[in-house]
Amino acid sequence: MNGRRDGPLMRNSSQGSTKSKIGTAIFIGVLIGFVFAFFFPGGIFKSSSLSIRDSRSVKFIAQTDSSSCDSSERIDMLKSEFISASEKNAQLEKQIRELTEKLKLAEQGKDHAEKQVLSLGKQSKAGPFGTVKGLRTNPPVIPDESVNPRLANILEKVAIDRELIVAVANSNVKAMLELWFTSIKKAGIPNYLVVALDDEIVQFCKKNDVPVYMRDPDEKVDSIGRTGGNHAVSGTKFRILREFLQLGYAVLLSDVDIVYLQNPFNHLYRDSDVESMTDGHDNVTAYGYNDVFEEPAMGWARFAHTMRIWVYNSGFFYIRPTIPAIELLDRVANRLSRERNSWDQAVFNEELFFPSHSNYEGLNASRRTMDFYLFMNSKVLFKTVRKDDNLKKLKPVIIHVNYHPDKFPRMKAVVDFYVNGKQDALNPFPDGSDW
Repeated sequence: MNGRRDGPLMRNSSQGSTKSKIGTAIFIGVLIGFVFAFFFPGGIFKSSSLSIRDSRSVKFIAQTDSSSCDSSERIDMLKSEFISASEKNAQLEKQIRELTEKLKLAEQGKDHAEKQVLSLGKQSKAGPFGTVKGLRTNPPVIPDESVNPRLANILEKVAIDRELIVAVANSNVKAMLELWFTSIKKAGIPNYLVVALDDEIVQFCKKNDVPVYMRDPDEKVDSIGRTGGNHAVSGTKFRILREFLQLGYAVLLSDVDIVYLQNPFNHLYRDSDVESMTDGHDNVTAYGYNDVFEEPAMGWARFAHTMRIWVYNSGFFYIRPTIPAIELLDRVANRLSRERNSWDQAVFNEELFFPSHSNYEGLNASRRTMDFYLFMNSKVLFKTVRKDDNLKKLKPVIIHVNYHPDKFPRMKAVVDFYVNGKQDALNPFPDGSDW
């Protein structure tokens, strides 16, 4: 055959060439690997991937911290807005209550006026001489328990025939208060209540089984209750009593420098808006008199007649739940809040007695003066009664130690004289005071 065939030598030469090429390629690959391993120890793609993840993680953490900070600030802002809204809501609710009270009083006043018109309208002609009488006993207001449901619940249990004795007290008058309620218990009077102006009086009354009521917080009243003296506390009572009248209860307001010897409710007339004890000491000063003022320079008209009466005592008076009575309390409380140096008793009498004139509208409240021997002030007792053997036999309803600053020892002497029978108990004291 003429075909070509390679010999063994040719085949060996070809195989060696191929192995040489493969070895060279492997060597080059390994060399390149060493180069990349030296210059890129972390790898080409791994570094980039980690960089991306790390940047995303940092960004996420930053966003989380920022979001957490924003949320905290947002919560604080919402809390602040909530507190502000709550305060505004409380103010609005208070304004609504005040306006509602004024509206109800206005409606009741209108109803009262209509009743008066109807009452007068029924009598078209005047009756015989000496038989005509005007309207002097005003109708009571419609009770409104929404004014103070808690107080309404207490009064329902304490009051009898919708009337009770009320005293306002703080811890400054604790000793006199104890003597006050002890005399009330001794006289057998069940319907009385202490309005406490501090926690100490609340606990003191509860300990002695004395009905007590403490108002809801009111800074205008509480600041006086914490530190106020006798006159300051006395001035707060006009604001406090208003709720009692709105609830439809008649109140016998009492200071604590008073000793009770009989039940006063057995000696009231209840025909006027206000029935008060007097600071007068005889028939003239207590019930009024014609006082003639002389001015010689006027010649023929030198004598001028004036009407005088000694003031009502604002520490002991019976007040009915009527529109004029509530208006009296409002007037006095309003003036005392504006006139810081005014005496509550003076303001009480001015509002009760001053007539209408010019732009001033006087109060149309009916009034009655209590018997000054039954509802006795300490001037009557120490200047007159204790020196008269016949008057000493009388038993007053109450004795108010209002004319003397040494109140507590004189109160104890009154108890000794009228309750314990010590006939000389009143003797050591002067008619007036030593200062």
